[in-house]
Amino acid sequence: MSALQNTLSSLQQSADFALAFRIRQPQPAQPKALLVLLHGVGGSESNLGDLAAGIDPDTLVLLPRGPLTLGPGQFAWFRVAFTASGPRIEAQEAEQSRLALIHFVAQLQAAHGISPQQTVIAGFSQGGILSASVALTAPESVAGFGILSGRILPELEPHLAEPARLTALRAFIGHGEFDSKLPVLWAQRSEALLSQLGVAHSSRRYPIDHGISAAMQADFLQWLSGVLKAA
Repeated sequence: MSALQNTLSSLQQSADFALAFRIRQPQPAQPKALLVLLHGVGGSESNLGDLAAGIDPDTLVLLPRGPLTLGPGQFAWFRVAFTASGPRIEAQEAEQSRLALIHFVAQLQAAHGISPQQTVIAGFSQGGILSASVALTAPESVAGFGILSGRILPELEPHLAEPARLTALRAFIGHGEFDSKLPVLWAQRSEALLSQLGVAHSSRRYPIDHGISAAMQADFLQWLSGVLKAA
């Protein structure tokens, strides 16, 4: 892997886009596909640089920054408290981020001439949550989504698209068997919901805690390649 592929642009901020973001370098002159990668809570858009580096060079890879600032270099899509009874979220913030991302993806597609059929959104932890939130409520905007050590919010239920609109979607679920932040039960719930909704999905478990292992990354990249080739 070249050093160039391991770099990200400086932070891009423009009134033309709903969110600030970085671009995986080198940026393809005529991208054939678009991948939007979302960081987790307390992280930043640079966290998924290694994952971005493994993507086909003809794919435009965008890494947006969550709109909430939690501290220096720490951002989020919504605030969450981890309690004994499970995660408790700021639902209005999650909803605002969902809508902002739907708008952001549309802006990127228009700016670069990329179709929804060649667009995938994915993320780690809270980023995976928002990826599912975008795809399951605005399925015409993407071909697929990836949940890497994340979950699907129960609070999303009122906004879910009807199953007839979800038939073309494809999903990837990767989760650690020993995840202490979001127990593997959340992956099982995601699988059950996607099966109920009729969304084709690939699901994998890994002997890790809360994170992205090399094996999870490799499986996601293989899945991504299949989605974009099939589009």
